[in-house]
Amino acid sequence: MQIMKFLQKSILLFLLAGALFSCEKLQDINDNPNNAPVTHPKLLLKDIAWNAFDGQGTGSMFASRVMVSSDGASNEQYYTWDRDNFDRYNQLRNITKMMEEADKQGTPEYTYLAHFFRAYQFYQLTRRFGDIPYSDALKGETDGVYAPKYDEQSKIIPALLDELKAANEGLKSVTYIDGDIIYGGDPMKWRKLINSFRLRILMNLSNKANDATLDIPARFRNIYQNEPLMESIDDAGQLVYLDQKGSRYFEFLGKFGSVGMDSTFVQLLKDRQDPRLFVFCQPNPNAVSAGLPVNDFDAYGSADPTLTFGAISDERNKGYVSMVNPRYFDDPVNEPHKLMGYEELQFILAEATVRGWIEGGDLAKAKAFYNEGIKASFLFYRKYAEKYAAYLGDGAIAEYLNQPMVNFDNATTFDERIRYIITQKYIQFYFQTGWEQFYNHRRTGYPKFLTGGAVGNNGQVPVRWMYPEDEYNTNAVNVQDAVARQFNGDDNINGTIWLLK
Repeated sequence: MQIMKFLQKSILLFLLAGALFSCEKLQDINDNPNNAPVTHPKLLLKDIAWNAFDGQGTGSMFASRVMVSSDGASNEQYYTWDRDNFDRYNQLRNITKMMEEADKQGTPEYTYLAHFFRAYQFYQLTRRFGDIPYSDALKGETDGVYAPKYDEQSKIIPALLDELKAANEGLKSVTYIDGDIIYGGDPMKWRKLINSFRLRILMNLSNKANDATLDIPARFRNIYQNEPLMESIDDAGQLVYLDQKGSRYFEFLGKFGSVGMDSTFVQLLKDRQDPRLFVFCQPNPNAVSAGLPVNDFDAYGSADPTLTFGAISDERNKGYVSMVNPRYFDDPVNEPHKLMGYEELQFILAEATVRGWIEGGDLAKAKAFYNEGIKASFLFYRKYAEKYAAYLGDGAIAEYLNQPMVNFDNATTFDERIRYIITQKYIQFYFQTGWEQFYNHRRTGYPKFLTGGAVGNNGQVPVRWMYPEDEYNTNAVNVQDAVARQFNGDDNINGTIWLLK
């Protein structure tokens, strides 16, 4: 009997303990029924930064007459693309979340960076499409706005410049940013990037230079004179890759066996005896068979991008076409990918000087910026493509700067000076900064892109992408209103957006 009583008491105590434990767990749930898990903004920052700074594939280089395909028709190469997506809004949701968490946790440095990332992502979207949802965007959860209106590009871009200004001002009071994979927490380097990026946007508005309401030259001049800017290649906004899973170079193990070099790009470098050619691609098979050295410009061949991919394949099979340098797909770290580099900034400053936007600027100053941009590009590859450093020394730089088609003194008109600057800017964008090559051509017409032949779109270089099909299904009234306002109701890849008017 005593044993039975002991067992009964033990079971009762066990059941009571279990009930108390369950009540405690239930109480925990009832105390916080709607609380979302707390996430430190630094954890969100890592993914947001990686997404913005990582490479974006090779489509831009087909569109920008750098590469050609020999195993299928590339929509970018033949200018037959149509719609694109709004996937960047997914990242913008993460950025919004980072701002919310920063506000909750009293860490304003992440709010300031969020303004930069918002400006970056919205800028990519509006350049691609034209008018887009901005002021009503990302308000589904907070305000129940699931069909946002489309803001005019003419209103969006000034608003983005305001966000960048706020980011720069806010970071003045910050001493360190935890979780920063780009600059190791240094707010001054972020400010240099943000202000340089502001100049990029203003230069992309060069067609609006005479618009008194925008006052672009004065805005540009004020930033140049009063704000910190990138001072060397070490200030570049770039993602450094690591040889570990999830952190390797964006084209590591990519399939480049059918990707050859475009004659537009290769001929630009050969005409200028540009040793960066050796870094960018490899000698063609015929040159290798003939024993030509890597630094022999005759060792490099290319294909006309207007040929059919079958004809390009024949050229490749005959050994005429140089292919992409293997370092771009067999080196897990290769080189950092730049969202924006010091080289680009120097070419922006050179162009601004030619345009008269920099007070006291003259041709000597424009030349100095231009030469510095070229030198910086050589230094970048000397640092990250060490195998080719011997071809990129100080003597090679000096010799290159005196090449007839490189020497800035040989550009004697406004248009020639712009062409010299944009051509060098175009070259240094190789495998860098996403679609900047294409957008600079779209703005200036330099260098000339070949059309005709197998190229579609009636031989035109497109200037935008059509809106996503999903928008016509879920936000039809607003997208149709935007199309009517901009393109007389015809959503097409040749429609002229405000930036280009």
